[in-house]
Amino acid sequence: MNFDAVLLLSFGGPEGPEQVRPFLENVTRGRNVPSERLDDVAQHYLHFGGVSPINGINRDLITQLRAQLDIPVYFGNRNWEPYVEDAVAAMRDNGVRRAAVFTTSAWSGYSGCTQYSEDLARARDAAGPTAPELVKLRRYFDHPLFVEMFAENLTAAAKMVPADARLIFTAHSVPIAADDRLGPKLYSRQVRYAAGLVAAAAGYDDYDVVWQSRSGPPQVPWLEPDIADHVAALADSGTKAVIVCPIGFVADHIEVVWDLDTELREQTDAAGIAFARVSTPNADPRFARLAVDLIDELRCGRPPVRADGPNPVPGCAAGVNGEPCRPPHCAADNAG
Repeated sequence: MNFDAVLLLSFGGPEGPEQVRPFLENVTRGRNVPSERLDDVAQHYLHFGGVSPINGINRDLITQLRAQLDIPVYFGNRNWEPYVEDAVAAMRDNGVRRAAVFTTSAWSGYSGCTQYSEDLARARDAAGPTAPELVKLRRYFDHPLFVEMFAENLTAAAKMVPADARLIFTAHSVPIAADDRLGPKLYSRQVRYAAGLVAAAAGYDDYDVVWQSRSGPPQVPWLEPDIADHVAALADSGTKAVIVCPIGFVADHIEVVWDLDTELREQTDAAGIAFARVSTPNADPRFARLAVDLIDELRCGRPPVRADGPNPVPGCAAGVNGEPCRPPHCAADNAG
């Protein structure tokens, strides 16, 4: 399968104070989120001047991709400029016929996988009959380079705290019903699987997996334990140091630099717990190489490259609307 271009597809984020509230309204459109809740979340962004780190990180990643590829790389977001619709229209105008799509989510699930497929379908519809074919690359939570980057960053973070620090892996919480949407506990199984791969690569056999950044109404059950509650329980049990690995995130965006580096660090400082946070891949050249590997799996017709680990790998049981998971939903993913 040949490609004329690559599209980096991401979540988006504001790049100035005046963009914060419109961005949050885009993110929560149709979800009946109270205005006061948006005001609270806006303060997280305004704490950093109203600028999310995510767009800058993605632009740096695109620079790395362009250095490793011989085809154009475009940038599109779901919730803020540059929008995916504009990126697909530009590809159409430039004569692109087929593009590989690399998303900044390693996981299955609605918001991290299915919704990106919906974004692509919407953008193609907007671009009209001459829109390029868009092939969404497979999930990569068990790619050797994903594991290598997190394991290496974990080893570096561990040097900042005592040797008996408790290792905690964290990912974005979702409603329990959403976790079952594409298969029983699919997203949470993938997070736990990847955590096990990274822990083993870094030499750990004991660790915790927790969840963060939940935003839904309290009556809706979400994945637990929440990281703040878990750290409080560790403090009560006498834990004196923690290493927090945000394995659910590929970039140090607001839910990392606010929820972990700001709020959780304040909590650990108050409890007298030493705290180290593992860096995410961000624009590491190996992250770009991971994307190139996924593209080459399709260009060269080779099987997926996966880190050694237990079988079966938690794969997608169903695609959009309950259909089997197949291109363009999750191209070339033959996980079990």
